[in-house]
Amino acid sequence: MLDLFNNIYRDKKVLITGHTGFKGSWMAIWLKELGAEVYGYALPPVTKKDNFVTTNLSEKINHQDGDVRDLEELKNYFEKVQPDIAFHLAAQPLVIDSYNNPHYNFETNLMGTVNFFEAVRNCPSVKVAINVTTDKCYQNNEWLWGYRENDAMGGDDPYSASKGCSELITNSYIKSFFSKENTANVASGRAGNVIGGGDWADNRILPDMLRAYQNQEVSNIRNPNSVRPWQFVLEPLFGYMKLGEKLWANGKSFSGGWNFGPAAFENYSVGDVVNEVKKIIPTIKIDSPNATEKLHEAGLLKLDITKAVNLLNWKPKLNFEETIQFTINGYLDELDPLNNIYDCRVKQIESYCSK
Repeated sequence: MLDLFNNIYRDKKVLITGHTGFKGSWMAIWLKELGAEVYGYALPPVTKKDNFVTTNLSEKINHQDGDVRDLEELKNYFEKVQPDIAFHLAAQPLVIDSYNNPHYNFETNLMGTVNFFEAVRNCPSVKVAINVTTDKCYQNNEWLWGYRENDAMGGDDPYSASKGCSELITNSYIKSFFSKENTANVASGRAGNVIGGGDWADNRILPDMLRAYQNQEVSNIRNPNSVRPWQFVLEPLFGYMKLGEKLWANGKSFSGGWNFGPAAFENYSVGDVVNEVKKIIPTIKIDSPNATEKLHEAGLLKLDITKAVNLLNWKPKLNFEETIQFTINGYLDELDPLNNIYDCRVKQIESYCSK
């Protein structure tokens, strides 16, 4: 595994905002195993079940509590660390929560992005900076084909709109401040519905199902016909880090937006996920009442990954069945009190890398 990414990350200072979150914690583990000196800046974890907590990451990397809405605090941390590479994963990540508190959603996802790039702009040590957003940044017309990187940004719900804005902010900073030589090489990564062990957020299908299973309750599934680009968490992380490698080695020719999703024929519905989980855990109890979710949520959303496949030499390694298998195995690892969860995560990373 140490030979991945042409050893770009070995002995580098890598700063992650949002490292206490689901994807951020997995990225921190992977980067540590790649030999990076990992620094994290984020809000404290939400629960004791969070991946950051169960893997005891606070004892393994350099951890700083902080809010990306606080510009001066974030700039000071960059100045203190002097990172070589920075990944921005701190965000309000949930569609339903964006309805419940739209001001916090926009403040975090817009001004958090601005503050990240201001910190990068004022820290000459940073050579590569990547903003991680979402497939929901695109104006969704419910097309049957995947969205390309040059399609229009948009979003009807507050979360999607905030992520579209985050992409516009990224493009503005690239054009205005990071286009000249001797400035950071900047890009954004857009991924689909990312799943995996360690994600216990509310109002997400797999965490909700596994919570109900653990508590011997029935899991209520909303919108079973909605199609999503399901990905095991390591798939987009591999893409983000591959993008970081290219930005480090080749510079600004790799700036801009990049899609990381499943192959075009690997888009499945919520109901398909439920059926696949039942194959692994036959005793899980599922109920899917009609029209349980009244808020707007996209029914069909796909990404075109041609650019990443051709220019980054990145492509998904797992098919749908393997994606669900990796994910459920990660949750089942957590349900065994004898397991060292950090070691379990590393084993999954090694298993993924073997592909």
